[in-house]
Amino acid sequence: MSKSIIRLENIKRNFVVGEETVHALRGVSFNINEGEFVTIMGSSGSGKSTLLNLLGCLDTASEGEYFLDNIAVSSMDKNERSTLRNRKIGFVFQSYNLLAKTTALENVELPLLYNPAYGPKERREKSQKALESVGLADRMYHKSNQMSGGQMQRVAIARALVNDPVLLLADEATGNLDTRTAFEIMVLFQDLYKMGRTIIFVTHNPELAAFSSRNIVLRDGKVIKDIRNESIQSARSVLENLPVQED
Repeated sequence: MSKSIIRLENIKRNFVVGEETVHALRGVSFNINEGEFVTIMGSSGSGKSTLLNLLGCLDTASEGEYFLDNIAVSSMDKNERSTLRNRKIGFVFQSYNLLAKTTALENVELPLLYNPAYGPKERREKSQKALESVGLADRMYHKSNQMSGGQMQRVAIARALVNDPVLLLADEATGNLDTRTAFEIMVLFQDLYKMGRTIIFVTHNPELAAFSSRNIVLRDGKVIKDIRNESIQSARSVLENLPVQED
């Protein structure tokens, strides 16, 4: 039986705005097991961003319980959540969030600086392997302004992988990329899924659901759909059939 990586039990998140209480999440419950590739979708105002912040241990619920790798997040203080986030979650953002004047290798090393288990030599070796795993062995010493958008996103994915997290959490990770580059990144995510990685891909693009193993849809702070994909489309096949772009 697969191990549960995420368990949400009747999660509610309320925000007080002036004299009004906004109910951003209204009792969200689901489990995500090890090795699933889940897309979470919803239009603006659906609660998608609020859920992303909770899953990423950037925020806590007003009510309900969130377990990450069987650890109860709701009872933790900010420092404990920060440590959990660093050890258990790899983040991939739409805007890459790389440090501009540092090399790809230095960017990937960053999460390991906060992990006392790794010295300088181990940090360097793990970061090199992570960059090799995303096809950037020849770009390790390039800075952000020397790389394309797709290469920068690969650096971001390598950085997310370097700490061996139990969960990859991607926020609109193909949103800033052209069609061909977006599918190149989706191929990489599918390869990671085939290797057994647990991935949550938050997006507003409904077409991406076809490439994941499961799709959760939010509306007005509630889950309205939770569907398993029995026939996952191959991003590599789509990429190979895209017309070649001419300069």
